Amino acid sequence: MRLLREFRSELNRLYLFQLEDGSRIEAVFYRGDTLCVSTQVGCAVGCAFCLSGSAGLLRNLSEDEIYMQYFLLKPFLPIRRVAFAGIGEPLMNYRNVLGAFERFKREGLGVTFYTTGHPIKHLPSLLDLPHRGVTISLHTLDPSLRKKLLPHAGDLEELIALLKDYSKKISKRKKGKISLAYLLLKGVNDSPEEIKAFGRLVKELGFSATLLYYNDTGMGFQAVTPEEYSKAFLLLRSMGVRVTLSTRYRRDPLGGCGTLTINRDSVGVQ
Repeated sequence: MRLLREFRSELNRLYLFQLEDGSRIEAVFYRGDTLCVSTQVGCAVGCAFCLSGSAGLLRNLSEDEIYMQYFLLKPFLPIRRVAFAGIGEPLMNYRNVLGAFERFKREGLGVTFYTTGHPIKHLPSLLDLPHRGVTISLHTLDPSLRKKLLPHAGDLEELIALLKDYSKKISKRKKGKISLAYLLLKGVNDSPEEIKAFGRLVKELGFSATLLYYNDTGMGFQAVTPEEYSKAFLLLRSMGVRVTLSTRYRRDPLGGCGTLTINRDSVGVQ
């Protein structure tokens, strides 16, 4: 495995790696201290709005390939945190993700996860890890719509049932480390009624909400306006929901959410 190239914007640094079999993956350094790593070459979930999984799943990364994204960059980057938020679904490669997680912890790094919650059999184990936070992507509470948006992310009702059961068994402190993500897509899931339903679920579970702003990936969706985004945020806040917004790093065209790809030839900025 070798580092092929670095791309830079004003906010993020994107790193392109080539694996021994010629496959390519990406990692992103953002916020001045966090490395976002990939767990698969491609992704099987097939989110309709996400460029990272548009080519499907090619293969899982090994534990070493996940860890080496950090190891090759740590000599010249002040990495203090690792986010399993790059290309791939961590739970679909759980054994290797768990091995890499343990190595990151031995390095003294704080670790966060971003997941669709599928395969659900691994989710309780992941939630029980000594992580710094887990964000679970819902994006809608309508099972048929979620199936369209996240075709291979498992059964929504089963996921919600598991989260309700799990939330009854854990402390308030641990609940504070779990967030449910909602990506606002104009005309798709952005009505006040849908946002209120999401807010009610978040409050019932005692978790927090992550309200995501759509990065245009050329996948046929449209972002809400900044004013509509603010209204959704204020609506959730008015319900007493703790809400995190998309940071400028997540909204950056270089390395922002949903923008990572495989076998990249060029990026707009470097």
